[in-house]
Amino acid sequence: METPYHIPVLLSESVDGLALKPGGIYVDATFGGGGHSRAILAQLKGGRLYAFDQDEEALKNLPEDKRLQFVHGNFRFLSNFMRYYGEEQVDGILADLGVSSHHFDQAGRGFSFRFDVDLDMRMNQRATLRAADILADYSKEELCRVFRVYGEFRQAARMAGAIVKAREEQAVRTAGQLSDLLRPLLSRQAEKKDLARVFQALRIELNQEVGALEDLLTQSLDILKPGGRLVVISYHSLEDRLVKNFMRTGNLEGEVKKDFYGNNLSPFILINNKVLVPSPEEQELNPRSRSARLRIAEKR
Repeated sequence: METPYHIPVLLSESVDGLALKPGGIYVDATFGGGGHSRAILAQLKGGRLYAFDQDEEALKNLPEDKRLQFVHGNFRFLSNFMRYYGEEQVDGILADLGVSSHHFDQAGRGFSFRFDVDLDMRMNQRATLRAADILADYSKEELCRVFRVYGEFRQAARMAGAIVKAREEQAVRTAGQLSDLLRPLLSRQAEKKDLARVFQALRIELNQEVGALEDLLTQSLDILKPGGRLVVISYHSLEDRLVKNFMRTGNLEGEVKKDFYGNNLSPFILINNKVLVPSPEEQELNPRSRSARLRIAEKR
């Protein structure tokens, strides 16, 4: 039985969060397997959907639909692409920041510790920098930052030190080498979870995922029409905090600005004050959905 490219997470909740207008213009910032895009198209009568993905393998999942425009690029350049296509503003933006199951299950891409292959992890296969290059070239301080900030490891300095010491003898270029090197520094009880966090941290750094998210959020202020919806599914506490603060305040710093009367001047209205998470049933069917967090806001 063929493994699905990706099972869309919080599908109905996120698409419902867009409050779709039959003739509206929408952006799926993370096309992947196309699950969210198909659900959006199913509710549009006319309209237009722009689907972004920097991974050319996503092209295999494109449905034949004249209302769909695939954009082979990073969503951090959303404004530029929208200008190129002549769209000044859109009615909604959906971004599922998770990595497609396809990437974890495909051995050659190097996203998972389950396969002893070269550490690649590039979302954009046209890019030249690979995860192995980070391990080879970053200083101890830079590696420590990656594991501390993106992996949330207390022992980040020791992990960075182990890599720097090991590469003096031999370059750390494969998933197996990295796992064997760091395993003694990780919790025995949570070894698989910790290794997943190691690989997650490298992937986030390599693909500049946090910077791309910051660019998307900032650009959404101008690209969304009044009444337009911003729908974001995140999987990492740092990303979720960014999204939460931005939707609450309209800026990346999370600085609340108020008028003379003390009213919040945020350009967004929160649609869900409490973050939405997958149901127990969805988590059981798709264990990779467990860390998903959905937030929805409407442009004033």
